[in-house]
Amino acid sequence: MGRDVPALVFTREDRRRYRNKMQACLDTLAQMLRGARFDVERPQVGLEIELNLVDGSAEPAMRSTDVLEAIADPAWASELGRFNLEINIHPRRLTAGGPDSWEQEIRDALNHAEDRASGVGAHLAMIGILPTLRREDVGAAALSEDPRYRLLNEQVFAARGEDLLIEVNGVDRLRTYADTITPEAACTSTQFHLQVAPDDFAAYWNAAQAIAGVQVALAANSPFLFGRELWRETRIPLFEQATDTRPEEIKVQGVRPRVWFGERWITGVFDLFEENVRYFPALLPVCEDEDPAETLDGGDVPALGELTLHNGTIYRWNRPVYAVDHGRPHLRIENRVLPAGPTVADTLANGAFYYGLTRALVDEERPVWSRMSFQAAEDNLHAAARYGIDAGLYWPGMGEVPAPELVLRRLLPMAHRGLEASGMDAAWREPLLGVIEQRCVTARNGAVWQTEMYHRIERSSRVDHHEALRRMTGQYLEYMHLNAPVHTWPVD
Repeated sequence: MGRDVPALVFTREDRRRYRNKMQACLDTLAQMLRGARFDVERPQVGLEIELNLVDGSAEPAMRSTDVLEAIADPAWASELGRFNLEINIHPRRLTAGGPDSWEQEIRDALNHAEDRASGVGAHLAMIGILPTLRREDVGAAALSEDPRYRLLNEQVFAARGEDLLIEVNGVDRLRTYADTITPEAACTSTQFHLQVAPDDFAAYWNAAQAIAGVQVALAANSPFLFGRELWRETRIPLFEQATDTRPEEIKVQGVRPRVWFGERWITGVFDLFEENVRYFPALLPVCEDEDPAETLDGGDVPALGELTLHNGTIYRWNRPVYAVDHGRPHLRIENRVLPAGPTVADTLANGAFYYGLTRALVDEERPVWSRMSFQAAEDNLHAAARYGIDAGLYWPGMGEVPAPELVLRRLLPMAHRGLEASGMDAAWREPLLGVIEQRCVTARNGAVWQTEMYHRIERSSRVDHHEALRRMTGQYLEYMHLNAPVHTWPVD
């Protein structure tokens, strides 16, 4: 969940003071990393899910404020657009209670929210990009009432100085301009959190980067945007473009984008926070009263407010997170590459694959990131976003191979070993990773189902594009509530 900020007008003095405070936070973090003050005894995992809101006809519903009031639960929060919101599932140990209890907890929360939302004329849709969303649905009027999003919108365009160009060439072509960042709200994701010890952070982050493309290939679920069939995970290029603060001239100069894969393997978590301060100007220079060095010297744990707020405006696909919980600081990786949906069952399978595979890669004697270029990992991400489960991906010792073959032959057994090493027995592992296995065997994920169903409806019913998308989305919602994994969904 994002930090709340008030509606403000920033001065040059605000920016100068904020830069100094960020440096002070960075120095304090470096001191803390040397002092082993972090919570590492009971590492936990967490989950955030962003959802769309639709009406009874599967069209976007601009009702987030009403829905949040009806849900009345602090686990739920607003998102960028009035047609989406977010739930933060309470953190837990990976093996606490088993996958069944975690699945039931998530389904209970979503079902409760669906029941409350339906009372105000809205329904929840767990999908990467809502297929019925039109270009006119993401104008200024769709921007959330939350002041932080309006302030962020102002600062992005102040930095950019011109409208955003959104251009994606896939099955169809899309080229459009936007005068707000609201098109970003079309992107709804699943975010897996993994708490790690400072000494282990680099290995886990590098592992997460190495498999980002594999994750997207398996779980792609965003083939449509503004009525066009584009990439299998169109959310990736859309998010990269919809928050870009750089005009063309600045891009040519090599200035880094705020939606960023990164540019190198790291040796420690400090590398990432230091890059944030060195490369990216502040978008929201809101200073806190805390002096982090004084707080640390006094025996307390600093919040590092300026550093964490700044970090929240840099959208790494695997983001470092510093947080303080019950008086103890911890570090975690926020894995942001996956779309929402299609079902809770699919979501937990994706999580099991991610947690198990990263653990196995970290435990390897010769790390994969020592045998694979960083550019190859980034290329995998974009190939997977474009072609989904049909993508060819590079892996050391195998070369470029189809994503299902890579997973079945090499990565799925590793994910089993990683979960086993984490304390998850076979009775829990097999059903979760069995979903991943069957996705590979059938070569079917959310993007495949959406496109096949859309084309079947369009051909058989002879309706226009939007009506076919609307009917497909309605059917998607029915299957979503059944919670059967997407590879089992029929298209006839």
